[in-house]
Amino acid sequence: MVFHLISMFFHALEPGRRLSLNRKGHGEPLHPPPPKSFGPWKLISKTEGLYSFCMTHYIHNINPIILQFSDKLAIRWYGISYLLGFLACILLMRNWSKKGEFEVPEAEVSNFVVMLALFGVFLGGRLGYVLLYGLDSFLEDPRYIYQVWEGGMASHGGFIGVILVILWYAKKHHHSFWNLTDNMACATSLGLAFGRLANFVNGELWGRATNVKWGVVFPQEAGLHYGQYDPAFIQKLVEAGELTVRHPSQLYQAFGEGFLVFGLMLLLRHTPWGKRPGALSAAYLALYALARISMEFFREPDNGAFFIGWITKGQFYSALMILGAVAIAWKKGLLKNPAAS
Repeated sequence: MVFHLISMFFHALEPGRRLSLNRKGHGEPLHPPPPKSFGPWKLISKTEGLYSFCMTHYIHNINPIILQFSDKLAIRWYGISYLLGFLACILLMRNWSKKGEFEVPEAEVSNFVVMLALFGVFLGGRLGYVLLYGLDSFLEDPRYIYQVWEGGMASHGGFIGVILVILWYAKKHHHSFWNLTDNMACATSLGLAFGRLANFVNGELWGRATNVKWGVVFPQEAGLHYGQYDPAFIQKLVEAGELTVRHPSQLYQAFGEGFLVFGLMLLLRHTPWGKRPGALSAAYLALYALARISMEFFREPDNGAFFIGWITKGQFYSALMILGAVAIAWKKGLLKNPAAS
């Protein structure tokens, strides 16, 4: 099964059809399209406010492809990031299994993670995206569920998928559900961090407009607003300041939702409270949700991504995760003093 997972990531899909977290659209253009004629510096007149920073900020130019074998076959950073994330999970959980902290036998950990990846992360993530963000598109055309290039996967859907797979696996193999989820909770954030780094490499899921010194210009925005990726055209837009300076929110999320939460989970793992069944699962739901809610303020909302007012759907679904964390803590008596329980 590990071989199948590796081969998936090294298989390159057609350009524009790679498996990713891409979503359809990032909102309406922030300013009118430029005129068709690019006469001598006609567009340089737009040099006030936000767009005047374009020439002094980093312009994203990272090649998402590591090795190109043909038009349809390549090794991409996106696939490598997923592979590294799952390999990190395997190594961590094999170590915990060897120590007797994880009930899945060490020899079975790889298959366990691959199963979570295929049916939990990918299938759950895709179904979650369709139900949570793309239901209208699915109702118009049921084939939308297969069109991963028209919106990819939703992390909240992936969480639900992983939980369902663990529930089935624990029942079939007579393992403790909480032992499996607690250990998975400690490893998950590392995989998410790699995924967000890949989003940055791909120049997707960028942040909101800003004028901070570390802001980034994403040329991929030209394809969204102007319908073309021609390098010469993009270069003229950059020189004219027609592309927006944005927060590198992918990096914020990689740190906040990924590495920071991962470090906090490892610290909690070695506390008396963290050793109680369900404690780490509840802690992860709360920590990830708080990080995601915070990061959404820097991330450019997708089309139709607002739930109500300024609250995005991602923030709303994350708030539900916090309620889930509170429910687990109450059900498992985690809010009580360990000595009293």
